[in-house]
Amino acid sequence: MSVRNLQYLFDPHSVAVIGASDRPHSVGATVFRNLLAGSFRGPVYAVNPRHRTVAGRQAYPDVAALPAAPELAVICTPAPTVPGIIAALAARGTRAAIIISAGLGAASGTPGVTWLQAALDAARPKLLRILGPNCIGLIVPAIGLNASFAHTNALSGRTAFVSQSGALVTGVLDWAKSRGIGFSRFISLGEGADVDFGDVLDYLAGDPLTQSILLYIEDVRHARKFMSAARAAGRSKPTVVLKAGRVAEGARAAASHSGALAGSDAVYETAFRRAGMLRVMSTEELFDATETLAHARRGHGERLAILTNGGGPGVMATDELICGGGTLATLSTDTLARLDALLPPSWPRANPIDIIGDAPPERYRDALQVVLEAPEVDAVLMIHCPTAIVSSAEIARAVVPLTRNTSKNVFGCWLGGDALADARRMWASARLPAYDTPEDAIDAFLQIVRYRHNQQLLMQVPPAAPAGQQPEPGVARALVRAALASGRQMLTEPESKALLAAYGIPVVDTRSVETVAGAVEAAHAIGFPVALKILSPDVTHKTDVGGVELDLPDAAAVQAAAHAMAGRLAHFKPGARLLGYTVQAMARRPDALELLAGTATDPVFGPVIVFGQGGIAVDITADRALALPPLDMVLAHDLLRRTRVSRLLGGYRNRPAVDTEAVSAVLIRLSHLVTDIPEVLELDINPLLADHNGVIALDARVRVAPAPPGAEPYSRLAIRPYPQELERTVTWQGQPLTIRPVRPEDAPAHVAFFNRLTPEDVRLRMFVRLRELSPAQLARFTQIDYDREMAFIATRVGPDGEPETLGVSRAVADPDNVKAEFAVTIRSDLKGQGLGTLLMQVLVDYCRDKGIRELVGEALAENVAILRLAARLGFHKTQLPGEEIVSMCLNLQGPGVARPAVPA
Repeated sequence: MSVRNLQYLFDPHSVAVIGASDRPHSVGATVFRNLLAGSFRGPVYAVNPRHRTVAGRQAYPDVAALPAAPELAVICTPAPTVPGIIAALAARGTRAAIIISAGLGAASGTPGVTWLQAALDAARPKLLRILGPNCIGLIVPAIGLNASFAHTNALSGRTAFVSQSGALVTGVLDWAKSRGIGFSRFISLGEGADVDFGDVLDYLAGDPLTQSILLYIEDVRHARKFMSAARAAGRSKPTVVLKAGRVAEGARAAASHSGALAGSDAVYETAFRRAGMLRVMSTEELFDATETLAHARRGHGERLAILTNGGGPGVMATDELICGGGTLATLSTDTLARLDALLPPSWPRANPIDIIGDAPPERYRDALQVVLEAPEVDAVLMIHCPTAIVSSAEIARAVVPLTRNTSKNVFGCWLGGDALADARRMWASARLPAYDTPEDAIDAFLQIVRYRHNQQLLMQVPPAAPAGQQPEPGVARALVRAALASGRQMLTEPESKALLAAYGIPVVDTRSVETVAGAVEAAHAIGFPVALKILSPDVTHKTDVGGVELDLPDAAAVQAAAHAMAGRLAHFKPGARLLGYTVQAMARRPDALELLAGTATDPVFGPVIVFGQGGIAVDITADRALALPPLDMVLAHDLLRRTRVSRLLGGYRNRPAVDTEAVSAVLIRLSHLVTDIPEVLELDINPLLADHNGVIALDARVRVAPAPPGAEPYSRLAIRPYPQELERTVTWQGQPLTIRPVRPEDAPAHVAFFNRLTPEDVRLRMFVRLRELSPAQLARFTQIDYDREMAFIATRVGPDGEPETLGVSRAVADPDNVKAEFAVTIRSDLKGQGLGTLLMQVLVDYCRDKGIRELVGEALAENVAILRLAARLGFHKTQLPGEEIVSMCLNLQGPGVARPAVPA
């Protein structure tokens, strides 16, 4: 369930309060009073069986007695009464309810059923949506709706706030009101038993009242749903999240360094980043983000100019900027010359631009004008320290008009107290972000920079992954299942390396033996020198028991090392089983870095990819970053950059740069492995040696467990991977053609495809004239959420040996998977040859199999080709008199609907 009936929750035309009361300070009295005090224009009903009137309004004894079914009901009665009320509301026709009441987790009269479950069961048959329970309620200032028991109302604005914490809701309300910041919707989720973050994000992504979104999150329960909704919202609207519980709440003993990260806050951080959200770390930062989102423009660069009338605050701002990873704009010769002409000779001729403490309003105005016109400056922080010489209000009055005619962000820091009240008021009236200290202003600027980075990650076109060995999932599955069949959770080192080799990850030659004599024989076969390691299912880290010897030069050294290892194992871990030894070739790579690459399984978001510095000190350095699969080259490179060891990958002194393409390829192959093999829970490659010649895995550790019976493919993944099973080869015009889902790597071919469309075909497809695709449009067309949308392309190898896209059919489903909107485009020189019919047949078949009920679309009435195609496929067409648009609809699940024939 997702956005179904949420319009009745967030935009109701009538409201009933169940449990409305006159009892002072009661929840029912507060909610009813708040509703009446607002400017809500629809009927507001009071339901109370013990009173004929409440707050001077007629009261009704129960839901059945109401004169009409309320679109929204607010329930303020004890927990045991809630299921019956929900059932009565559902029967009456109400489709949304807010359960303010707490305590619904207690057992009801039915064994094994809580009051909450009973309420959900009563709501489900009629799709009655429930916000809560145990929540503050909901405020929608634009329609005057205050269906909450908050102590104050919210001002109207363009930012939505969604919180799991009721206490934070009231705190944000107070703070925002004091700053004049308004909200489009103020939502307290409470326990989120039905309507959760995924539902609300889906709704807000398409909400015309909302321009930006703030979230306070304590936990996420449905990772796939959350990620799909968050990625959709994050692409279109700035979304800021404060996540509580940064301590590693999921910390536990793990069989690998990667596995120790499962359940950690770092995984949430990774998910937010992947969704294009901005994460803040404190309530104060959330408040600052509220100020920034309410007033700032979207940033288009990272170079900041600091304009100040005091040297000290300018230096403080610079320190904060540089320490936070920001960029101080370098002023050009032309900008310096223009500033020289209007500033005192003593100004420092550098950024920060100190215009001196006696600066009159005109100096502020003229200097700011120069800086705003400087092409090397992307944003400006103006700092003002009050003086007895110049009125702060006059300065604000002089500079505010300049900010209206620029696309650049101008941040204000009015450093002081009451003397600056008028200036701050003028600044706020101009909807400019203002902060109390230089550090706060810089942090706000850096929030925009971090948000921009996350958005760029969503829009970057990934290059194709380096060619390499094709994965052999069948070999990998056989290895894993054999280990599970023998009752083991840990693969042996040779098994682990064989698993990696099946996915094209280079591994050092390793052989397992049972005896000392076998170790000597294996060493001769490999060639000296060799490394020798114990083989024991009871030892996780071999070095802890002295179970590793390197650079053994001959047979005698191997024999002596094996006997010594056996003795150390018996001493350090009595009772541990010694199954034998592994012998491996020594990897002679003196310039190589020791890296860690692996996978872990998070209890919420499923598999994650881990990368960082490796070696025996891996736990001490704690240099690791995470990413959610699936990965492409852009995401893999980003994962590398987020570690400290990445600074060494580029080479230093006389060490050549590491082959980062090879490192990234390992991460992508690990992504494929963990996607294909659900039994793999933890995997470590440590060390992964990397240098300018490539990579090689020296040691690997893998923990496995049986996959849950009956689980759907990829159900454990937070983001659905590329559905390779949908690829097919067909014959078209006597030649083989591949029909497959679009991939991010198809972006260059998609640009070439667009360029082969005539302007008229572009107009008919997009309803507007468009000369080229913007980066955002290109990303939107090729980087799709396979869980909610599908785009099939027809592709073949072109004359230049590169793949070329000939046509595309696309369907975007609503979050409830009920209705999907389709589009189909064929390269202009290939129209009329049956390719559109072929692509549409594949799309219709896919949508039907996915359970979508209706496939709908719109076309200009003059677009005869698509209308004829739709008619052949059985679409029903509707055109309103006088309208240029024709609506098309195909019923996919009704009786007698035939399945289209798809060419083999």
